[in-house]
Amino acid sequence: MANKFLKIHPSDNVYVALSDLKAGEHLSPNGVPSVAMVDNVPAKHKFTLNGLKAGDEIFMYGVLVGKALYDIPVGGVLGTHNVKHKSADFTGRSGTFQWKAPDVSRWKERTFNGFHRPDGQVGTANYWVVLPMVFCENRNVNVIREAFEEELGFGKQNAYKDYVKELANLYREGKTETIQSLTLTQPKTLSKDKLFKNIDGLKFLTHEGGCGGTRQDSEALCALLAGYINNPNVAGATVLSLGCQNAQVSILQEKLMKVNPNFSKPLIILEQQKEGTEQELLTQAVTKTFLGLIEADKVERQPAPLNKLVVGLECGGSDGFSGISANPAIGHTSDLVVALGGTTILSEFPELCGVEQELINRTTDDQTANRFSQLMRAYSKAAEAVGSGFDMNPSPGNIKDGLITDAMKSAGAAKKGGTSPVTDVLDYTEYIKRPGLNLLCTPGNDVESTTAMAGSGATIMLFTTGLGTPTGNPISQVIKVSSNTKLAQKMPDIIDVNCGPVISGEKTIEQMGEEILDHIIEVASGNIKPKAVLLNQDDFIPWKRGVSL
Repeated sequence: MANKFLKIHPSDNVYVALSDLKAGEHLSPNGVPSVAMVDNVPAKHKFTLNGLKAGDEIFMYGVLVGKALYDIPVGGVLGTHNVKHKSADFTGRSGTFQWKAPDVSRWKERTFNGFHRPDGQVGTANYWVVLPMVFCENRNVNVIREAFEEELGFGKQNAYKDYVKELANLYREGKTETIQSLTLTQPKTLSKDKLFKNIDGLKFLTHEGGCGGTRQDSEALCALLAGYINNPNVAGATVLSLGCQNAQVSILQEKLMKVNPNFSKPLIILEQQKEGTEQELLTQAVTKTFLGLIEADKVERQPAPLNKLVVGLECGGSDGFSGISANPAIGHTSDLVVALGGTTILSEFPELCGVEQELINRTTDDQTANRFSQLMRAYSKAAEAVGSGFDMNPSPGNIKDGLITDAMKSAGAAKKGGTSPVTDVLDYTEYIKRPGLNLLCTPGNDVESTTAMAGSGATIMLFTTGLGTPTGNPISQVIKVSSNTKLAQKMPDIIDVNCGPVISGEKTIEQMGEEILDHIIEVASGNIKPKAVLLNQDDFIPWKRGVSL
């Protein structure tokens, strides 16, 4: 490894350990005499080489991320025992933002093979979705799933089913001692070929909403489902309604027309209390869905310019390397997509705490800046009202791996948004309207956030992780990006791209960002399936507008 520690920004007063540092070890930063470490500092954690007094402010990435609770000696480690969250306040836009776009000449003539929709959107996949208006219909959705998936060649064999069968047989035969040494064999592929060659899959969404709770939650659910149906990765949809729930079909139709007044995809809506028996409902649903699949299969991939890409930017299971490798790498990818005329979406508002002013200064007009400020302040106030401020956002895993304050986590998380102008700010369930970098109000919770980005139009998502998380999405292909090589080697079944070479000094942020864009183009063209897609990681959790971090 070229370096054992890193100072991220010239104005920072703490360093990041790139490898484990031992107490007594001497370090020699540029221009600073050799300093002896007084604490063991695990890789990814922070330490001071100047010493800090109680009350001193702590800076990383050039922004305020905390304050010292006690004196921290030269060579001392930072942790929750001696550091508390602190972030800077924010006001209106200041100055005129100037952006130097990256050179994208290499990709100017590139295209991806996507699915062109009548409204001009281009999908990177071709799915049919089956979804309920209310949780009462979840069982019927699952019955349809069982009827369709295996017969049409979309199902995947559950290797663990055969594994349990083997375990049960061994137990029946009295061979309990053999169970410990039994290993799982590779799952067998299903013998049935795909009936519909141009359809990537049927996706079945279930949820616990639609009735009970607040009417606002049901309205938000309808808006979210409308966004999913309108997403260009969706060829058509089957919607099951009970009939008496808060989330009425009429509200869904209203939200759909608001998102896209020219909506023209196949849309099947069935209401159980009108259809009669469950058998009548399901027979209608299966027949009409099958006919819809016949039409959806007629759409083939065709070349599309890269400005049709809509890329969501997400992080989850973050570690102390996320903000210096994977996050800035996909931030550069975001800049490349924006420079090519495409769209990117940065969400997770609790993880923008402390970097608000920088983002405000990057907005293209005062109206956009003010909307971001209002949404951030309202969200923060709602969290504080129930005793869960943004300062409580870092998870135990984050803290264990060096992200000890929310502002520290946020400063690294915001790197996913690159350096481009902020062209729009969207509230939860709003659909993208402008190309460029969009800020979308969602929780920092991984699945609630990815669920929201797909509902706002993201066709592909870049998901960075330092600890490893198996999150995916039913309709938006999730590309998992590792912040470190150790994780990529440990969990190759979920990691698509490894940004560990940035930490080791083998590659630059820019080089990784370019590689990731090339990977996106291959995924968007159907040439590569992300690990989350191969594993059927179809996570879907709507956000109830109560407090969720």
